[in-house]
Amino acid sequence: MTTTRNQLPWAAASIFAVLFFLLGTVAHAAGFKRVNIPADANGPALKAMVWTPCAEPAEDVPFGPYILHGRRDCPTVGDKLPLVVISHGHTGSFLGHHDLAEVLADAGFVVAAINHPGDSYEDASRAGDKSVFIERPTDIKRLIDYMLSASADAAKIDPQRIGFFGFSRGGYTGLVLAGGTPDFRHADAPCPDPRPPICDQVERGEMPTTTLTHDPRIKAFVLADPFNTFPAAADLKNVSAPIQIWASEFGGDGVVPHAAPALVTVLPRKPDFHLVRNSAHFAFLAPCPAAMKKNVPEICVDEHGFDRVAFHKQFDEDVLAFFRANLR
Repeated sequence: MTTTRNQLPWAAASIFAVLFFLLGTVAHAAGFKRVNIPADANGPALKAMVWTPCAEPAEDVPFGPYILHGRRDCPTVGDKLPLVVISHGHTGSFLGHHDLAEVLADAGFVVAAINHPGDSYEDASRAGDKSVFIERPTDIKRLIDYMLSASADAAKIDPQRIGFFGFSRGGYTGLVLAGGTPDFRHADAPCPDPRPPICDQVERGEMPTTTLTHDPRIKAFVLADPFNTFPAAADLKNVSAPIQIWASEFGGDGVVPHAAPALVTVLPRKPDFHLVRNSAHFAFLAPCPAAMKKNVPEICVDEHGFDRVAFHKQFDEDVLAFFRANLR
């Protein structure tokens, strides 16, 4: 096709329109800040981290044992932003998935993560008790309530576009929030040695079902190596939101290798399922700095030649693509 002189102004205008669109969609840096959510009638105070789109260039910032890539306390850029909330695993941290939070914030999401009271690295006082399984979904509902009402970014968040990311027990948390009813007695979850109190509590029939918190405001879920207490289709019959599931090949920390794949057969809506070859459970945590690899190799050092850094580059982008597609 040839271009005539009369077509040139139209072609130039089209090029400028494309350039304007591309410039308007350039990724931001990730701003991050600490947040304290007050105690209320539904639970104790929550410690949180929030990541938001930021117009300033990113820099490496030491924060606890990690190096965060972004800008501390940077003003939030944008309006009607989607929100993603993060639930960590057994005795985990709101920093455990900071790399994913940074990628999402770079792309225009607000991201909020908490330390679950009684089941975090700084307070593991109830990590083996039934209470944390009851309270975890409520913790996340309270986090969403805060982000939509009292947070500094409340006016910038679109309440119709909320997503959830959960790892390990955080995956369990997400399935409850999505409408699932756990069946602890029949779940394929072997008790460890030493035996935590929850094992005896389950055997005595003390685990609740109908009192657990669901939250229909969450429109899409990503679950990484979820702790599966939903053995039958009936346990998940009320789950209708789109779900992406990631499974390690070898499992770990109480998650058996076939736990996540089993969910594919019982969820009423077929999930977007990914099996990560040669990986173990903690491969879904953010890559560790050198000091952490030395101090906590059990969660930082991967076996079987697994490259966590390379995996997370693809993992973070695939999670971002899922949320973009399902939080339009």
